[in-house]
Amino acid sequence: TILGETHEEEDEILPRKDYESLDYDRCINDPYLEILESMDNKKVQRYEAVKWVLVFAIGVCTGLVGLFVDFFVRLFTHLKFQVVQSSVEECTEKGCLALSLLELLGFNLTFVFLASLLVLIQPVAAGSGIPEIKCYLNGVKVPGVVRLRTVVCKAAGVLFSVAGGLFVGKEGPMIHSGAVVGAGLPQFQSISLRKIQFNFPYFRSDRDKRDFVSAGAAAGVAAAFGAPIGGTLFSLEEGSSFWNQGLTWKVLFCSMAATFTLNFFRSGIQFGSWGSFQLPGLLNFGEFKCSESDKKCHLWTAVDLGFFILMGIVGGLLGATFNCLNKRLAKYRMRNVHPKPKLVRVLESLLVSLTTTVVVFVASMVLGECRQMSSSRHSGNDTLSLQDISEDVNSSIKTFFCPNETYNDMATLFFNPQESAILQLFHQDGTFSPVTLSLFFLLYFLLSCWTYGISVPSGLFVPSLLCGAAFGRLVANLLKSYIGLDHIYSGTFALIGAAAFLGGVVRMTISLTVILIESTNEITYGLPIMITLMVAKWTGDFFNKGIYDIHVNLRGVPLLEWETGVEMDKLRASDIMEPNLTYVYPHTRIQSLVSILRTTVHHAFPVVTENRGNEREFMKGNQLISNNIKFKKSSILTRAGEQRKRSQSMKSYPSSELRNMCDEHIATEEPPEKEDLLQQMLERRYTPYPNLYPDQSPSEEWTMEERFRPLTFHGLILRSQLVTLLDRGVCYSESQSSASQPRLSHAEMSEDYPRYPDIHDLDLTLLNPRMIVDVTPYMNPSPFTVSPNTHVSQVFNLFRTMGLRHLPVVNAVGEVVGIITRHNLTHEFLQARLRQHYQTI
Repeated sequence: TILGETHEEEDEILPRKDYESLDYDRCINDPYLEILESMDNKKVQRYEAVKWVLVFAIGVCTGLVGLFVDFFVRLFTHLKFQVVQSSVEECTEKGCLALSLLELLGFNLTFVFLASLLVLIQPVAAGSGIPEIKCYLNGVKVPGVVRLRTVVCKAAGVLFSVAGGLFVGKEGPMIHSGAVVGAGLPQFQSISLRKIQFNFPYFRSDRDKRDFVSAGAAAGVAAAFGAPIGGTLFSLEEGSSFWNQGLTWKVLFCSMAATFTLNFFRSGIQFGSWGSFQLPGLLNFGEFKCSESDKKCHLWTAVDLGFFILMGIVGGLLGATFNCLNKRLAKYRMRNVHPKPKLVRVLESLLVSLTTTVVVFVASMVLGECRQMSSSRHSGNDTLSLQDISEDVNSSIKTFFCPNETYNDMATLFFNPQESAILQLFHQDGTFSPVTLSLFFLLYFLLSCWTYGISVPSGLFVPSLLCGAAFGRLVANLLKSYIGLDHIYSGTFALIGAAAFLGGVVRMTISLTVILIESTNEITYGLPIMITLMVAKWTGDFFNKGIYDIHVNLRGVPLLEWETGVEMDKLRASDIMEPNLTYVYPHTRIQSLVSILRTTVHHAFPVVTENRGNEREFMKGNQLISNNIKFKKSSILTRAGEQRKRSQSMKSYPSSELRNMCDEHIATEEPPEKEDLLQQMLERRYTPYPNLYPDQSPSEEWTMEERFRPLTFHGLILRSQLVTLLDRGVCYSESQSSASQPRLSHAEMSEDYPRYPDIHDLDLTLLNPRMIVDVTPYMNPSPFTVSPNTHVSQVFNLFRTMGLRHLPVVNAVGEVVGIITRHNLTHEFLQARLRQHYQTI
């Protein structure tokens, strides 16, 4: 069945089966068809040019959101570490480290508390937002996911989360923020800003919004990593289920605009040189280059590929372990945290912050080792990184409790922003002890796993990269110390380790490869990164799914995979369809429409007529006509109940004497005499659909043929369209022809998009229940349909690639026998039907 509307006020993240599907397939009153028919070629070109302008504006706005987040994260983080580091240095001699710990706790708990409060305002702002955007681009509408309030809470919340010392990143939420900008900017309206209205009726459909959201999500990736091509591939690989060449070009242009905007402002603010374009993204890995003094060093060799494959296997195992632990934590939160008052979620976030702060402080002060600074740093080493533009990597080295010319390796990793710690592992020539790297990896692994999923905006890319970089650096140290491979460049192994762990967690391949290549500006790393990610994905997929897919499944979202299994071809469309239909007639009384809309939650209804002429043939055993008789017999009782429900719909009105506004225009003269049918057709007054009204319930004396007349399929009508027609009083009386019914344009039909009024909220006191609504001008008369004997793989490919929402099943003579929706094509549903198929063999 087509499931109902969800309430945006709900904030519990529980398994749920009421997600609404987005309507991507075109209908008869498609905005493009109506607009293009009324335009000449020049106006059509201008209309297309508006799309490009809006795509550029989405990229610019996404870049500005990234600039806002980055500026305040740097400001708050610098202020916090400046105060705490001064306190630690003073307390080294006085022995008052407890006071320094309290200062750090004060900063972190305050920031995390503010982030949690913002999530209470808009619960969907929690987490990275990538699972929600993935669902949206797949065709599922998650309540509140692309609202203005969401992006405000997301952007402000993530800067507090990162500044609060949690092991989260700001790059993941940038994808969500860009998607929200893409969804809202072309609409020129917002629920949060109802008073601001623009007369801009274009791009007001789920299909258009989906394309703009794809561009916004790609712009978010481009702004986060300075990777416009990687952002485009991310939107293609992880996002949209429908793609075309024109969309690819627009998405890439949007990503370029986001990268350009962020680079322009960050470079100008940080270096005072406007137009220098030195900082392409929020996170950049800098240039990987061996020291000139080390003649044996190579970035990587063919021998290293074997180690990279092994690292990919280990990264896949570690990623699968991370996902398994996080899944168990998520289930525990669903059962024991989310059902409780919202304050409990805030307390959980504060507990995680408290634990993280204590662990970071104690580990930095107690578990670190004093390591000798590399002499090459003082002899003109040319190793460059992103930090070398503004300050050398050495400037972020921490010397807590260490003598001159040495540094505390654990404090250097823990007591720095995560981006600086990543650059230390990638580019620091000084060594990190194997014990320090092992402890750091273990602590970061456990704390980041615990953190992802709490009620704060949080990303997973940077913590995974940092955790994997420590693993890769550890492997490099062991190979250098115990095997004697002097040619190894530690930064390369740190990068491969980061790719292996991140790939094992998120299971991305093509887009992640390009993102890492663009972030390093080193094309020679393409092959090892690609091999590592492939191996990590294959290894992790053997045990479980990626972290985003796991959270999608926990929410009960009917996400469609890219394709079905080979064994699913044993099923046909008739095996998975929903045979019990709720339908409307081409000319239906208002009382019937109101009854249908009030007693069902379906979002689309087949428009049918009862084929009375085929009754006799239907029961004669004609193979073409009765090839689906078993499905029809199974729904006789449902059809009878449908008739009874409609006949009793008058009871839903306060009075049977109510009149419609349309009655004022009803003529009192007698209906005209019947004219010749041919003459009516010539004068275009003949209605091709008979006026059939469900006024009577089936009688006990009815025969099988009378109880179950075949339903001839004519099209699909959406719930939103029916509600709009009732809300605007579009109807005609029995004494008039359907030509007297008012006609609504597409702009009028989509005026309330995307939140159409609910049937229960309409004022029906002025509606005459005996009035008739002609739905034929507004239905989709040529939707995609399939035969009952169509293989499931063909059904799935048609539904997935065309971005459909409803797929009617029509037999050989045009009779609708069922309907297929997203829920009928989910992996779990198909598996259940396949088991039933095997049991009946």
